[in-house]
Amino acid sequence: MCLKVDVQVQQNMSSPEISSLSWGHMKVKGCSSSYKDCKVWPGGSRAWDWRETGTDHHPGVQPADLEEVLKKGIDLLVIGRGMSEALQVPSTTLDFVRQKGVNVKVLQTEKAVAEYNKLAGQGAKVGGVFHSTC
Repeated sequence: MCLKVDVQVQQNMSSPEISSLSWGHMKVKGCSSSYKDCKVWPGGSRAWDWRETGTDHHPGVQPADLEEVLKKGIDLLVIGRGMSEALQVPSTTLDFVRQKGVNVKVLQTEKAVAEYNKLAGQGAKVGGVFHSTC
């Protein structure tokens, strides 16, 4: 897990840039670790371990996968479905995110990372979960 060591209140922290993406490999700026799948939020990032919630490509992303990021004070969540968009995102999961008052975008992972980085660079309170393989 990579967290900014910062005296700022979490709401003032910026979302870290995803500095590189390739098949099975992601790097987050300011973090020495690399990830296969990752979660990012204002002030931090960590590996997204599907085993924690029993997630698989089908039925896909579960609300439990997103709770941690949603608690970080974000306004928008970007979900990367994989390079070939094999990871499903059920409508019930999208409803869960919206019920928390957070907007959500679901995209192919390369497009999702580009969108996330654009928003983070604009200072948006954005979080993301990204699958870097299929």
